[in-house]
Amino acid sequence: MTVQHRLLPETPYRTLDDYRAAGGGEGLAALDRLGPDASIAEIRASGLRGRGGAGFPTAIKLGGVAAAEGDRKFVVANVSEGEPGTFKDRWMLQNNPYNLLEGITIAGLAVGAEQAFIAIKHKHHTAIDRIEQAAVEMVDAGMIGQIPITIVRGPDVYLFGEEKAMLEVIEGNDPKPRLYPPYMRGLFETQGSSLHPTSVNNAETLSHLPNILARGADWFRSVGTDQSPGTMIFALGGDTTVNTVVELALGTPMRELVEVHGGGTESGLPIKMITNGVSNRPIRPEHLDVPLSYEGLQSIGTGLGSAGFTLYDDTICSVQAIGAYAAFNARGSCGQCVPCKVGATELARRLIALSEGRGGAASMDEIAGWVAKVTDWNRCGLGAGQQALVGGYIEEYPDDIGFHLAGEPCESERRVDVPVIADWDRQTGKFVYYETPGYTEGLEIPLDLTV
Repeated sequence: MTVQHRLLPETPYRTLDDYRAAGGGEGLAALDRLGPDASIAEIRASGLRGRGGAGFPTAIKLGGVAAAEGDRKFVVANVSEGEPGTFKDRWMLQNNPYNLLEGITIAGLAVGAEQAFIAIKHKHHTAIDRIEQAAVEMVDAGMIGQIPITIVRGPDVYLFGEEKAMLEVIEGNDPKPRLYPPYMRGLFETQGSSLHPTSVNNAETLSHLPNILARGADWFRSVGTDQSPGTMIFALGGDTTVNTVVELALGTPMRELVEVHGGGTESGLPIKMITNGVSNRPIRPEHLDVPLSYEGLQSIGTGLGSAGFTLYDDTICSVQAIGAYAAFNARGSCGQCVPCKVGATELARRLIALSEGRGGAASMDEIAGWVAKVTDWNRCGLGAGQQALVGGYIEEYPDDIGFHLAGEPCESERRVDVPVIADWDRQTGKFVYYETPGYTEGLEIPLDLTV
């Protein structure tokens, strides 16, 4: 069921007065009344989990930084949103940027941070404009400003969204994940090798904090499930009648998202596959009744991720589609970890070769071998994502793989582009997608490859 809005208002908040009329500022007032320790305890009682992919308990992150030694601490909002199919954070900021600014201020005050950062890709102009406008209003009104907030415009690369790589960008470096936990190092200063405790959280995660403190943990838990309390913003694109961004209670059946909010397939043809970014096992249509929760999707071997779903009808070649997704991962690998870069590339090459009828009897053994090795010695989760995507696909769609293993080229003339969302068109009810590289571009795939 659609719940009463919590982060996505029925009518966009265009001014601070709109936000205040809906209770804006009450979270900060509650923090002042409760104090940092009791505020983190309330967040812990709410069961809030990260909305960026891993679902890690938010209070553990905040409490760990608050308790850590060191007099320089930082908080970061991750708004990179580079996962294909995802559009929740930018849509939230276009309609309600105030919650994030109040939420990151609450997080900063709760952990004793000296500075906060909102890290967002430089190309997301509309969201940046809305944040900047809202920040000016809230500072002028005296609501925020106790902790300086800096907007960091990051590069348009997939790994900018990895929290350790994001900290590198904030410090002026390339987006290459570091080995140690997410701590700031020098912050443009010569601090030697000192590390400063830092909490990096997804934008939607932080945006829930004001309502949790203002209304209480029990209110937050009044919807959702025991393990997945509250609401989450879901995006659904692809071959649906209507592309949509909607806030739902966690635990809502996927069927409601697909059929009620998305209108089913626009073509009227059967669903072939639903993807959730490029780091999760694809979902078969038989699983439409699975609850949209961390534990629900885990029960079918996949993950909630950042809740960006793309639906495909049966006009696609699933091997080619997953090959295109795997190629996206291969191009996104930074190259620091050889098993990831080489493994991700080899998996993409082999899937694409299969879809083009260039497979061989050894294909599955070689693909399985690369699936097993792609995660060796990884600094981040990209290799694990490639493993989950390709390994999960092989298990879910063995008949499609088998067809191509016989050397048959793809019967579908349709080519799947990786769905990186630029915006949502209110008039057409469809997402506008960025142009992405062709599914073989940059992989230097030999024409005579036999896998």
